[in-house]
Amino acid sequence: MGLGILEDRVLEHVPGTTQYFDDPERPQYATDGAHEYLKCDRSGPMPIVLIPQPTDDPNDPLNWPLWRRDLITLVLSITSVFATALGPILAADTVLLVSTLKDVTFVKASLLTGYFLLGCGASAFLFVPSSRIWGKRHLFVLGTILLIATSVWTAASGKKSYTNFLWSRIFQGVAAAPFESLVNAAVGDLYFVHERGKRMAFTNLAVFGGAFFTPILVGKISNDMGWQWTFWFVAIFSGVCLPAVYLFCPETAYRRDPTPRFSATKNDQQQALKEQPAPSHQTSTDSTTVHKDEEHIHTSTEAPASTTGAPATTTTTTTTPPKATFVQSLALFNGRKSSDSFWKLTLRPLPLLLHPAFLWACLIQGLLIGWTVFIGVLMAFFFISVPLWWDEVQTGYAYTGAFVGALLGFAIAGGLSDWSARLMTKWNGGVYEPEFRLVLVIPQLVLGCAGLYGFGITLDGMLYGKYHYAVPLTFFGLEVAGMVIGAVAGSLYIVDAYRDIVIEGFTAMIIFKNFFSFALTFKAWPWLIQSSVKAAKIFNALGSVQLVVCLLTIPLYIYGKRLRSFSYRHDILELCHLR
Repeated sequence: MGLGILEDRVLEHVPGTTQYFDDPERPQYATDGAHEYLKCDRSGPMPIVLIPQPTDDPNDPLNWPLWRRDLITLVLSITSVFATALGPILAADTVLLVSTLKDVTFVKASLLTGYFLLGCGASAFLFVPSSRIWGKRHLFVLGTILLIATSVWTAASGKKSYTNFLWSRIFQGVAAAPFESLVNAAVGDLYFVHERGKRMAFTNLAVFGGAFFTPILVGKISNDMGWQWTFWFVAIFSGVCLPAVYLFCPETAYRRDPTPRFSATKNDQQQALKEQPAPSHQTSTDSTTVHKDEEHIHTSTEAPASTTGAPATTTTTTTTPPKATFVQSLALFNGRKSSDSFWKLTLRPLPLLLHPAFLWACLIQGLLIGWTVFIGVLMAFFFISVPLWWDEVQTGYAYTGAFVGALLGFAIAGGLSDWSARLMTKWNGGVYEPEFRLVLVIPQLVLGCAGLYGFGITLDGMLYGKYHYAVPLTFFGLEVAGMVIGAVAGSLYIVDAYRDIVIEGFTAMIIFKNFFSFALTFKAWPWLIQSSVKAAKIFNALGSVQLVVCLLTIPLYIYGKRLRSFSYRHDILELCHLR
């Protein structure tokens, strides 16, 4: 048992378990025993074995220089800000919409957000198979174009009728779907395990932090220029992002050999090396090497001169594919990434909702996102009406606490994710388990549950002058911090534990959280009325549900390795004839 994780009784090598690095207190060289023939990251003082092992193809995204991979992540993250900003873009404008649009009630106004989420979740069914078969690039480009078109649509004609407004919001959800469902998967394409933590936290900050910064600006824009201008600005900035996405974001999907490049443990690696034919008259002094310059990627095994005077021998590598030119990288399609059926891939996310690990990821991420949408709907009642009587500007500024909470969640997740994984790997004798990512649920539990319980209690107290309005907004920020940490924890665990179906996994999570949030927009006002307008009663129940979900992480941590082994031996997609 490694750090409380039960060992599997069937498989010697469980997928996801890897030799991350041996002893971080000393440098690890590629010539050290078991790692002699493995590629390592030598950019730091302690070489780290690269997981997954890159190929020798210069077009393999893992072989691209780090600055290029980070540029792709930055461009996609910035574009994601404007895509996800469309979700809460009407949060501060509820009263304004009710007063200016014909026959629009508070429930109808909240459904404009709900149907955006519905469009985002439903369209993921088509984007998943498309990304698996043809890659992600064409979807990022298409999504950016749709962001521009649908924002212009809403700004130009949304005021004409509620039905027209509603349909434009549905298609805006379609436009945002590639960025919600595929950006985290692109991080998995671009980075090794030890590089993913901070990048995954950054992309989640772009997705969630941008969403909470939006209402702060929207309230002021709507008050001074009209709510239509919020959509005009999204169209303008998305138009600026379009050439960046087209020029600087090549295809990240790569058809990689699914066969493991090395065993999980050091003993397994040493046994594999013993079975290698011994080289004659030479001692290897250099193993597979990955140069930082993307144009010079090669592997070599060179021998020094023999002590007996025999000439040294040199083994050269096989030829590698030519590097794609910049013009070639602009192609929207560069070949099929999978030979699977389109319709089989379309249905794949559905059975994953029954898989314990993916169901946990949906709950740990989706519930707090849903509670956040729920809070946004109810804020229209508590802050825009008696006793505060805030307008859309002040209501928008109320999301400052949520934005700060997103930054706090990003800082905690980014600081703990890779650090905790490395520390626990060291404690575990150099063997990395994906379950090490689950420790991030601890700060999520503390912040998220405290935020839910505290928000309900202090919101009721605010109505009677017991608390300043800043107190419930602070608890709102804590809830959002927990949401961001949970999103990072769930995403990292799925990427590391179930890499071969990560896109389907993210899509299942997107479908769950969007449909769950859509349902909450229907029930927010009825629940508030049934509780006699007592927020504490509602949020005590929500906080208790969240507490139970967080505690489910304990059995997943203990039995997660056995679950990965069972899933490998009894593939749920094969059982459903979807492989």
